[in-house]
Amino acid sequence: MPTIGVDKEDFFVALGQRFTADEFQALCFDYGIELDEDTEDDPSRPPEEKPQLKIEVPANRSDLLCFEGLARSLNIFRGKEPTPTYRVLDIPEDQMQYIVVSKETADVRPFVACAILRGVRFTQASYDSFISLQDKLHQNLARQRTLVAIGTHDLDTVQGPFTYEARTPENIRFRPLNQEKEMDGNELMAHLENKHLGRYLHIIRDAPRYPVIYDSKEVVCSLPPIINGDHSKITLNTTNVFIELTATDRTKLEIICNSMVTMFSQYSSEPFTVEPVLIKEANGTTRVTPNLTPHRMEVDVDYINGCCGLDLSPASICQLLERMAYTSRPLGSSIEVFVPPTRPDVLHACDVMEDVAVAYGFNKLPRSLSHKSATVGKPLPINKLGDIVRQECAMAGWLEVMPLILCSHDENFAWLNRHDDGTTAIKLANPKTVEYQVVRTSLLPGLLKTIRDNKIVRLPLKIFETSDIALKDDSLERRVSGIDS
Repeated sequence: MPTIGVDKEDFFVALGQRFTADEFQALCFDYGIELDEDTEDDPSRPPEEKPQLKIEVPANRSDLLCFEGLARSLNIFRGKEPTPTYRVLDIPEDQMQYIVVSKETADVRPFVACAILRGVRFTQASYDSFISLQDKLHQNLARQRTLVAIGTHDLDTVQGPFTYEARTPENIRFRPLNQEKEMDGNELMAHLENKHLGRYLHIIRDAPRYPVIYDSKEVVCSLPPIINGDHSKITLNTTNVFIELTATDRTKLEIICNSMVTMFSQYSSEPFTVEPVLIKEANGTTRVTPNLTPHRMEVDVDYINGCCGLDLSPASICQLLERMAYTSRPLGSSIEVFVPPTRPDVLHACDVMEDVAVAYGFNKLPRSLSHKSATVGKPLPINKLGDIVRQECAMAGWLEVMPLILCSHDENFAWLNRHDDGTTAIKLANPKTVEYQVVRTSLLPGLLKTIRDNKIVRLPLKIFETSDIALKDDSLERRVSGIDS
């Protein structure tokens, strides 16, 4: 799970209360996060370094990946501040900033979204948090920038309208972020080869065209997903922030766009407001981003009470949901729930039910073995059979071996005099070594390797294995069938 480091003193100021170690540990537990470390007690911490709280948050909670989101969520949970209403400013389309999308981008990075934060006042702490959130989103939800890449710019240094294009590397020339000279696309790739951004080059390096965002004066804002231009870099003096995101996955694009603007719109001159940007698609259609409309759901009261073992009224459930940043109201035998744009992890009624349990307190939930509780488990028939076979073989004096389920292609086929017809074995697309190329279709390779590596053991060598193999099966949704051999 991601770990977020926050300045201890600043965080307690944001929470409006100083906590002892036990009190803060208890608060984290109640909310479903965990205090991993308090560096104030670390003897190796340099004296000039401020104490930090390192907090582990769930991997699906992108709203907790920064100081602002974490403090806001805990304050709402404690009833110290109301749930904010995130609002996209109502601006006529003909007055919006807009970006024109070129049809060539469809072949390399087809989706784009933008937003503007007006009247921002950065401090060093909030600036660092802004940059840190981008990095954490890149590493997690954006899958190392392969799905989404974020670019942030000082809007006052560029001039709209913007264009999102795809050009050949030699036709893109600009000064990259924090560099002294201009480069074209090919020179940039060579320059970044052995630097920390080199790990992202593979995403577009072999493409005939690179995606690039220009302003109206042909100033390069960014070459996604690699690097921004130096001309529009944000600083502590930036007051109007232009955020652009390019992506290969539209759903992740919307989630990450909403995460960026909701976390930092609190610093806008009108808190929690975002200025929209018009996207003019290559096919002639238009759309406005971001979309911060809450997602509406209906959840049965009986379902929530049944899962939690409670007997709460609809009004009481709504009060609990308020602590988890939802807006809700009773609707007969159900609850009408509006999921905020900060919570892309809420997909089903079970997610709402879980948050009700968190707000109520897991330690306070009644413990029951009634018929409503699914507390009895049993093994699958195939696993039960495997356990019986395993026990009988062991009682007969055989030794169980447990080789890996991955093996080389030769071990699975050539060394057993078997032909690979391409229809049975599951092959890894990017095996790290030749030893792990396919998922075994037989237990024989592992058994024979065990015998080969144990020739010095006194005979008879009596070994067995009861485990899984995998075979292709296109008739199944997962396209593979597992067999216990």
